Amino acid sequence: MKLSKRQDTYRHQGLRNQLIKVIRMKGISDAPVLAAMEKVPRHFFFDSSFLEYAYEDQPFPIGAGQTISQPYTVAFQSSLLRINKGDKVLEIGTGSGYQACILAELGAKVFSIERQKSLYDKTRILLSEMGYQRIKLFYGDGYKGLPSYAPFDKVLVTAAAPYIPEPLIRQLKPGGILVVPVGDETQVMTTIHKISETETRREEHGNFRFVPMLEDKAKDH
Repeated sequence: MKLSKRQDTYRHQGLRNQLIKVIRMKGISDAPVLAAMEKVPRHFFFDSSFLEYAYEDQPFPIGAGQTISQPYTVAFQSSLLRINKGDKVLEIGTGSGYQACILAELGAKVFSIERQKSLYDKTRILLSEMGYQRIKLFYGDGYKGLPSYAPFDKVLVTAAAPYIPEPLIRQLKPGGILVVPVGDETQVMTTIHKISETETRREEHGNFRFVPMLEDKAKDH
């Protein structure tokens, strides 16, 4: 990560350390994930007038009806993915780009889809400024995945899916992992382990709340 025009001060780093302690106390023990979250300045993803909220363990609105996920949730999903250095990861729902940066810090090559054009444009500029060249952004429909770039080692869905899109399972390598929050009002964090092209294993990991995963690209206004 290169230095951007934004500043990451000792105060910010101290607040980030405190946030990591909170996440650890809530049960996250994955050392590489915690180290990655300690590296990424979460306040870079906030407008300057909201910087005081950047290191609270809470989601926060980022526009277009979307949020930057709660840090605990980012850590939880990242841990379930079991990222290995060099993994090719498909992320559905770029949003602010924060989760994609955590995956990149874990050594993943990230392919991320965003359906909201305004968020896509804003995040593409930010990640370029921050020097995350391993993150490839796409404006499109996350339900369809990226078949021309498949297969992927891991797939992460960062919005509430009413069902698990079949194309995402198809685009996963045998031995790969899909992490997705499934449900309407409340979601069950779900992992799909792809055993072979015809066999999967499903596991559930408790309830969460996400903004809904919508189909098709959003229309520009």
